[in-house]
Amino acid sequence: MAIRDKHLSSNRRESHPLIQTKRQSTTLHKIQIPNSHLSSKFRAMGSSEAAAKTTKGGRGKPKFSKSISRSSKAGLQFPVGRVARYLKVGRYAQRVGSGSPVYLSAVLEYLAAEVLELAGNAARDNKKTRIIPRHIQLAVRNDEELSKLMGSVTIASGGVLPNIHQNLLPKKVAGGKGKAEIGSASQEF
Repeated sequence: MAIRDKHLSSNRRESHPLIQTKRQSTTLHKIQIPNSHLSSKFRAMGSSEAAAKTTKGGRGKPKFSKSISRSSKAGLQFPVGRVARYLKVGRYAQRVGSGSPVYLSAVLEYLAAEVLELAGNAARDNKKTRIIPRHIQLAVRNDEELSKLMGSVTIASGGVLPNIHQNLLPKKVAGGKGKAEIGSASQEF
């Protein structure tokens, strides 16, 4: 029954004199306007798109505009709305400005991208395709600025940097052979 009614209503739409599918004229709110009188902005789009963009008499905000997130407006991947909510709920300040969550999201996104890029390089150096906590640890501790920023941070399953003290390494021989034998590094009396 519902399918039959839908079919009948679509037939009525096609027979309506004000609704046309040709590009000769455009119908906006049951007013037929030739394309020559439309602005260049609406000339490129069809009648349904133009109707969705305008309101009564072209005044006010568009009725059927698709919502655009603040993250996409700022060109970010991190959620601006969620960061704003966390700033408000966390009670870090009595009031939160509109630009502060955008700025904080941009900073967090930059830091995440930096750490992920360095961790990806560390994974590639170890001939791996998946980043594990060890790669993040190596990336952070080998970078001077990130190491200073995350100095008091412990990364679970990160391990430590490989480091052998200079005194424990075998000494070089003056003879030019490069490396000395293991037994020759002892003291002579």
